[in-house]
Amino acid sequence: MSENTITATARGKQPVATSPKGDVPDKVVRKMTKRRFSVPAALRTPLAIIGLIVLALWVLVIIFAPLLEPHDPLDQLGTRLSAPSGDYWFGTDTLGRDIFSRVIAASRVSIPSSIVLVIFSSVIGSLIGAMAGYFGGWIDEAFMRVTDLVFAFPSTILAMVISAALGPSIQNAIIAVVLVSWPTYARLVRSLVLGLRNSEFVIVGRLLGRSSFASLFKDILPNILPHIFVLMFVDLGDCLLTLSGLSFLGLGATPPMPEWGQMVSEGVTRMTSWWLAFFPGLAIFTVVIAENFVGDAVRDWFDRSYISGNQEGR
Repeated sequence: MSENTITATARGKQPVATSPKGDVPDKVVRKMTKRRFSVPAALRTPLAIIGLIVLALWVLVIIFAPLLEPHDPLDQLGTRLSAPSGDYWFGTDTLGRDIFSRVIAASRVSIPSSIVLVIFSSVIGSLIGAMAGYFGGWIDEAFMRVTDLVFAFPSTILAMVISAALGPSIQNAIIAVVLVSWPTYARLVRSLVLGLRNSEFVIVGRLLGRSSFASLFKDILPNILPHIFVLMFVDLGDCLLTLSGLSFLGLGATPPMPEWGQMVSEGVTRMTSWWLAFFPGLAIFTVVIAENFVGDAVRDWFDRSYISGNQEGR
């Protein structure tokens, strides 16, 4: 029996079990260990697990795409509009190209492109919203009027107009989607900065001699990054759908580059050959639904952590 336990017994108190390495109660040690290695409850739901598994599989497909493609996605094999079979798992298209190989190759275009445009949209929108919320005045008015102007038009139609003006290509489609997606991040970040710019820790930093930009990026930005990440996760599926929609309309990726939206467009003109549009459409569906599952789980996880953190702070 340890010295602390003997003392507690002599005083008539209930002895507290302590860890062998010190005077920290075992209950606290077990609680700290559990928190360190536990997976958040929001990520243990069935939908979140399914989403994570599907996204992990697609990441593996992107990494090992050259090894998974049985044929060159651009090779014309000679058998046109062949139905799915043992030789061609997803069939062939109007030029005799293997659809399975093209779906695998298109994953290296569609998914990374949606990630890139979400990153650019979040960076541009966050910078604009942060400056508008922190400095206020005419800067806030100018940025918010531009934001309202973009919100005044349907995002898909505006992206179509911009992409058509720039010319059909995957790069121009990404630019078009970025130009219509950043206002969402700007509005979110502006509201968060408005709520934090008069906080005590921000005022103390300014009194210690920090400049406005240093206060914005060192004091405020780290506290709003989780909100931005949650919106990025939720926005991934929408951006992939918009990008695929532009390619479907001929305003995105151009042949012979394999891209899911462009492949669906080719299949719509031949509904009797159902496999032309079904398999690339199925790929879009699985990625979008998995991203929505994971995005909802991340949002729930952050909401619970934020609420519990506020309650502990009180």
